[in-house]
Amino acid sequence: MQRWIILLLALFTSTALAESTPAGLWRTIDDHTGKEKSLVRIVEVNGEFRGTIEKLFREPGEDPNPNCEKCTGDKKNKPVIGMMILTGLKKDNSQWAGGEILDPQNGKTYRCKVWLENKGQNLHVRGFIGMALLGRTQIWKREE
Repeated sequence: MQRWIILLLALFTSTALAESTPAGLWRTIDDHTGKEKSLVRIVEVNGEFRGTIEKLFREPGEDPNPNCEKCTGDKKNKPVIGMMILTGLKKDNSQWAGGEILDPQNGKTYRCKVWLENKGQNLHVRGFIGMALLGRTQIWKREE
């Protein structure tokens, strides 16, 4: 009986921790069209959160695994699937900030901050230039 209680407590604790950080698999939703765009896996490495594209949701006739033609540097003409697009996010009170996010559609990198809502099921991802007021926010849905 004690083993079951310990197992249930461990399961509850790991689920609660997973929902209290941005770590996990997220379904990205385009804030202009409302369409699902991709699955991004966010992981924590030494206190920093990073996100990599795992899957793209493409329209019929679109390249299922496009390259980032508009990217610069080491990401130029590299496959979008498997590309790290989110870097440098660190805990800052009730949000994670100080990071950058790459938009593979236009090849631009923006400053970024994120925060959780709806018991960790929604991730608000704000990309901006300069200050956070000058930007836009997408709401990603937790997959796990």
